[in-house]
Amino acid sequence: MAFTFFFRDTHVLDLIAAHVIPDLAGFSRVRVWDAGCAMGPEPYTLAIYFAENMGKFAYRNLTIDASDYDEGGNFREIIEAGVYAGEGLQRIPPELLAKYFTKLDNSDDYVVNEDVRQRIIFHLHDLLTLKPIGTGYHLILCKNVMLHFQPAERVEVMKMFYRSLTTGGYFATEQTQKLPEEMEPYFEQITISGQLFRKREYAA
Repeated sequence: MAFTFFFRDTHVLDLIAAHVIPDLAGFSRVRVWDAGCAMGPEPYTLAIYFAENMGKFAYRNLTIDASDYDEGGNFREIIEAGVYAGEGLQRIPPELLAKYFTKLDNSDDYVVNEDVRQRIIFHLHDLLTLKPIGTGYHLILCKNVMLHFQPAERVEVMKMFYRSLTTGGYFATEQTQKLPEEMEPYFEQITISGQLFRKREYAA
């Protein structure tokens, strides 16, 4: 998915800030998988949410593995550089733009500050291989991706996410992506106000 922008679908991010980040803030290592990261605005937005809600020292323990299937082969370069046109940053609250971005000289572009860029690692990955990029994740975020899959494919991808989560790990997706009935034994919904779930331990 190449279409995305900073601070998209903030309702889901607000739920993560309220329910997930406080639970993870004391961990010595926090692992997050952003599946379907496109050119980086989503994982960088997520990293900023963590920075704002978990404290300076705990933030250093955060790693976000950002993955996508990149036919053009340029997502890694864009994400690692962290440079984005100013016109695409208009949804970012001004105080956060000033705090986490630096305007480049003689340009309308901004670069994400280094301490945020260091939190993101890009992986070339196709979700439909059903092979995870890792395990032991505390949070998996997958938004605006699975609507492009067939129903049976969504179930199998969510099962992969389940296997990739650590005990009590969280899974979040966009508001319009309801949890399939087949996945109800695997996840419990944390709040009725959004699609945020926690891994159940008794699933087959």
